[in-house]
Amino acid sequence: MSQDYKQFKITKGPIKLTDFKTDETFGLSKKDAKDDLEDFQDTLFELQERLYAENRKSLLIVFQAMDAAGKDSAIEHVMSGVNPQGCQVFSFKQPNDEDYEHDFLWRHYDALPERGRIGIHNRSHYEYVLVCKVHPEYILKERLPGIRKVNDITEVFWKDRYKSIRQFEEHLTRNGTTIIKFFLHLSKEEQYERFMDRLNEKDKHWKFSAADLDERELWEDYERVYEECISATSSDEAPWYIIPADKKWFSRLAIGRIIVKTLQEMDPDFPKVSKKQEEELKLYKEQLKSEARKLK
Repeated sequence: MSQDYKQFKITKGPIKLTDFKTDETFGLSKKDAKDDLEDFQDTLFELQERLYAENRKSLLIVFQAMDAAGKDSAIEHVMSGVNPQGCQVFSFKQPNDEDYEHDFLWRHYDALPERGRIGIHNRSHYEYVLVCKVHPEYILKERLPGIRKVNDITEVFWKDRYKSIRQFEEHLTRNGTTIIKFFLHLSKEEQYERFMDRLNEKDKHWKFSAADLDERELWEDYERVYEECISATSSDEAPWYIIPADKKWFSRLAIGRIIVKTLQEMDPDFPKVSKKQEEELKLYKEQLKSEARKLK
């Protein structure tokens, strides 16, 4: 599995989602994946500790998907072994009144990971070129100059918005933030099964909303805007990964392996101390030993 993740990586478009499987497993079993997941979590913990100690770089992980694709569970399982002090998770809902008083990237700037930390965005700034492109009437809430009705929203508008996102991400990478973006690629058939599970199992009723069915009716529209978005915003610096999501256990494994590989390429390390500091540490060590002898 350590090498196969590369086929999920998109650095330039155009792409078609029909070219990517939703049920890929590379012949692995669920047990294989569980054993592998437990194995790499130790590596993930060590890499995160080094990132935190070094305090010079950060990692931003973006999750986008259709409803019921497993974003929440992927975050929970993959990141369960990391130190909470060095990891921040933000789940973005609909913008509020304060958000609409600013540009569309404003609230996402505020949620960026600090140096030394891993930031996870469950949904993200991409909602403004995904949901908003399927429902362009939402753009009107932003009160942008020259846009008073849906017909004012042209293809040039969307191209400019993609450009703003690319520039935003380029700025972050220049300043030490590595970005990886996951699209959990779910089939419509598997979404049906997961919706039925939510309706059939009482402890999952809270997950279901009538709005989910409304959005499901727009499946082809969402596939189209995802294709356009990924094609326009994937790059070497901030790649998209199209992750097969029909098997949750496999998507978790693939995501975890990609995160570990990314951190290894970032190569964080514990800070080095100077010779002067080494001498000082020896003195502190002797001081503590002296105190210990007096206590005996």
